[in-house]
Amino acid sequence: MTQLSINTTQNVNINFTAASVGDRILGQLLDSLVKIAYGIMVYVIVQIFSLENLFDGLDQWSIIAIISVIGLPVMFYSLIQESLWEGQTIGKKLMKVKVIKLDGYQAGFGDYLIRWLFRLIDISVGNGVIGLITIVSSSKNQRLGDMAAGTAIISLKNNININHTIIQDINSDYLPTYPLVIKLSDNDVRIVKETFETAVLQKDFITLSKLANKISTVTGIKNTSGTDTDFIRVVLKDYNFYTQNM
Repeated sequence: MTQLSINTTQNVNINFTAASVGDRILGQLLDSLVKIAYGIMVYVIVQIFSLENLFDGLDQWSIIAIISVIGLPVMFYSLIQESLWEGQTIGKKLMKVKVIKLDGYQAGFGDYLIRWLFRLIDISVGNGVIGLITIVSSSKNQRLGDMAAGTAIISLKNNININHTIIQDINSDYLPTYPLVIKLSDNDVRIVKETFETAVLQKDFITLSKLANKISTVTGIKNTSGTDTDFIRVVLKDYNFYTQNM
């Protein structure tokens, strides 16, 4: 398994396992099956509602427009799903892999768009041979689209110790302080937790101060909990409270 060591903007190293070539190919095949199922569904609808003569009397551009609209879900399949499901498609979910940024943060629409555009080269040309060669020869198992977007596909099948997750112990009667913590993503909170624990262990108060300020800037939360350490602890517990009870 290829290991990815990602250095975050907080200068914390996070290790991931890159998705294997086999997992990526199987994920792609599963997504292809979903697209085929969509095509069959369209065909069945045409037969049920007797739409065979839909194009009768239409000019060429109207026919092209109708076909294009019908084909949009297939054309933008990966772009739409990765954007909505934070780096996953149906195939990726089933294979337990996802797209992440190489800086450790959650990839955004622009990153998914770049990956989608490069699919024309990576996957469409030569039936995926170019993408396969690039993944095998890359040290981070990246295809051209990943290299251009600064992303990689990681495996979520790892056995992760609870200390390396975002989970925090909170009492059943816990009362949250900062509702705005829901502006953070799971990946944001994981980075905050790992950075926080490292800084506390090393008594790095400068990093703790920067981390607290970053949280306030991103979420709009004002520290009413006391020290930076107390503030970050409350933020982590609040996030767990809201995400576990939503």
